[in-house]
Amino acid sequence: MAAIVVLHGVGKQYLSPGSVHESVSRAVLTGLESIGVTGLSPEDIAAPHYGHWFLPRDATPVKSGPATPLRDDDLDPWEAEVLRELWAEAARLDPHRVRPPGDGEVTKAPVPRLVQLVTYALNRAPFMARGGMVFLRGDLRQARSYLRERAVHRCVQQELAAVIDDDTRVLVGHSLGSVIAYEALAAHPEWPVRTLVTLGSPLGMPTFFRQLVPRPEGRRGAWPGSVVHWANLCDRHDFVALHKNLDTLFGDGTRKVDDDIIDNGWKVHALERHLEDRSTAKAIAAGLGT
Repeated sequence: MAAIVVLHGVGKQYLSPGSVHESVSRAVLTGLESIGVTGLSPEDIAAPHYGHWFLPRDATPVKSGPATPLRDDDLDPWEAEVLRELWAEAARLDPHRVRPPGDGEVTKAPVPRLVQLVTYALNRAPFMARGGMVFLRGDLRQARSYLRERAVHRCVQQELAAVIDDDTRVLVGHSLGSVIAYEALAAHPEWPVRTLVTLGSPLGMPTFFRQLVPRPEGRRGAWPGSVVHWANLCDRHDFVALHKNLDTLFGDGTRKVDDDIIDNGWKVHALERHLEDRSTAKAIAAGLGT
């Protein structure tokens, strides 16, 4: 079956499994060909689709028509904390575009005011070109559902487990998919996967890090199963990848995360742009033994 498995991030709930696989496999092959690796086909790449598991909680498309205002009770404390983290990081990365939080504003703003402030700020960041309200109402809710709802967590993990077999050597996770991939590898040290590639990963965000399974001990996360090589790549302007040096959180002295900063242009968080990058291709190729 597939030697390479790629897990997408949030916002794919209305795509078909076939369209996800077509886009992902094309980008992976393009990246590999750019470094001279040929001979692979789309059948060598699996791209499990798990977005449909979010539909019960997010069944109304937010991309069609104007977004409606968030109510006071639309965000729970975890989501509000994520917004504060993203706002502060976006302002740090793009100070000329994004207004930094005022003194005490990040930690003290009530939810209604926080939503207004963060929406205004993030809409000015390159990553949020498609609209901050879409992110607030859809993508963030999906991340919360995976991390906080046991049934969703279990079903998403099963989608990944179904495509792992004796031929699988490389597991690539983008955005929330990197969290899913990490937890799956930690739970299944018997899997043959030896290379983990994380792209635009929020694994180092405090709100995500402390929710991981297995739980980190102190400030150190568990190493993901039997992985030998872990490559972590992100654009320098990607504020979702808030903590860009994952080695400081997951490396244990004998094993390390190879952190790398890449340039995705204005699509700083796009999965396909990551997969076509030569650095990502080299990490995948190394995992294949080529």
